Amino acid sequence: MKFCLRLLVVSLGLIAVGCAAGGGGGSRHTGVSKTTGWKYNNPKYGAFEVYTMYDQPTPPGMVFVPGGTFTMGRITEDLPYEWNNPQRRVSIDAFYIDATEIRNIDYREYIHWLETVYTSYPEIARHALPDTLAWRKPLGYNESFVEFYFRFTSYNEYPVVAVSWVQANDYCAWRTDRVNEQALVNAGVLELNVADQKDADNFNTDAYLAGEYTGVVKRNLPDLSGRNPEGRSVKYEDGILFPKFRLPTEAEWEYAAMASVGNAETGVLNGRNIYPWKGNRVRQTEGAAKGMLMANFQKGRGDLVGIANNPDGNAPQPLPVTSFWPNDFGLYCMAGNVNEWVLDVYRALSFEDVEDARPFRGNIYTTLARDEEGRPVKDSLGRLKRDTIGYVNNRPNYLQGDNRNFRDGDMLSTINTSSEDLEKKEESINSNKMYYQGKGAKREGMATFVNEQSRVYKGGSFMDRAYWLSPGTRRFLDERQSKEDIGFRCAMDRLGGAKFKPVPQQEAK
Repeated sequence: MKFCLRLLVVSLGLIAVGCAAGGGGGSRHTGVSKTTGWKYNNPKYGAFEVYTMYDQPTPPGMVFVPGGTFTMGRITEDLPYEWNNPQRRVSIDAFYIDATEIRNIDYREYIHWLETVYTSYPEIARHALPDTLAWRKPLGYNESFVEFYFRFTSYNEYPVVAVSWVQANDYCAWRTDRVNEQALVNAGVLELNVADQKDADNFNTDAYLAGEYTGVVKRNLPDLSGRNPEGRSVKYEDGILFPKFRLPTEAEWEYAAMASVGNAETGVLNGRNIYPWKGNRVRQTEGAAKGMLMANFQKGRGDLVGIANNPDGNAPQPLPVTSFWPNDFGLYCMAGNVNEWVLDVYRALSFEDVEDARPFRGNIYTTLARDEEGRPVKDSLGRLKRDTIGYVNNRPNYLQGDNRNFRDGDMLSTINTSSEDLEKKEESINSNKMYYQGKGAKREGMATFVNEQSRVYKGGSFMDRAYWLSPGTRRFLDERQSKEDIGFRCAMDRLGGAKFKPVPQQEAK
């Protein structure tokens, strides 16, 4: 039985408080500690608060993807001969991911909020705008897309494009705060006061949890310890707030795209599909739609649409985000339409280095920046500042911290035949150079486009051939650049893993 009420024990008796329509909420544990015998949620025993029966709900716009193992990597012939993604077996935890790419209307909502709240910093909204000039072609006419694609109402349901990896991450952070703010409003904790939020005085999840943002409080939660007679603010332990939205990792995205649910029996995969649908053809093979293309892509040179009186259903631009059939996880356009940013830094040899479970390259470990009194420090936009872990006595410690270049371009393994001392290496630790180019005729030209700003994108687009529709293919672009055929969707951790109930030992026998 799932409870929607949390029972709060206070000196005046029992007060029922509705659970949040956000992080799900739970109910107070009525038992005792198995290790000390002390009662939970009891002021007499120190008022250690414990909630039970928490079940993380599916975030708005997302679908649940159960964890599993799969063969990651290319399926078809390596046409570019890059050898950057051979097959290997990896395991993925359960997570949530958007059913569709982020739409123009979703991103315009974000821009509107930035314009409304950061009135003293109009450049914030300007810097977040898509680069619509990406539509321009030297020998093609795309001015209508430059002017209208992002703004015009006809394109509301189309995927937002021309957004950089950095801009996509900023959107994820903003979405986290808006969803958690609404969760607190739904729980009756805060009043919705968007009109009063200006500049640094706006709801930010980290700032709220650190006590650096109060807002208009409608009701505090009772503090069983008695230290705060007026009550306390919400903590993560209360099961109201959501985890952070983020871009999916490359492994998560590829696993979600393959969606091998319909291709598995009794725990064994029956081969591998090339595309995110059953079978290895790009056209529908049955039903009334037989013969229709399964994705929006370029069939051949100059053929992006099909014959006028017999169109294939694709177009020389993106189509609405639900234009084609969803895969077995219920995800739309995981092939074609637009490419999508993922979280990883690109390295050709990542498959040799990353972990078997939850593989990812790009970790940058941080901690909250604090002032001399130990209080978190806010910036001018109301966000908490963070310091990168990995510095000892103001000198980089190469054994921890930034793992973006791990074993493939970091300061310990960089190809560097010069006699530079450690101090000079430290000065260039955050440079864009991945390899030392050296001096002299023999070493000139030793360079690469791959650096610590190189980010992976996947999925293929309306401009790509069928080869790039396979989830195992991968390309990269600088995180500060954008293209007219790259969009994104968000992901979120599933806390506690899959919805799995272990079989009792006596029943297992």
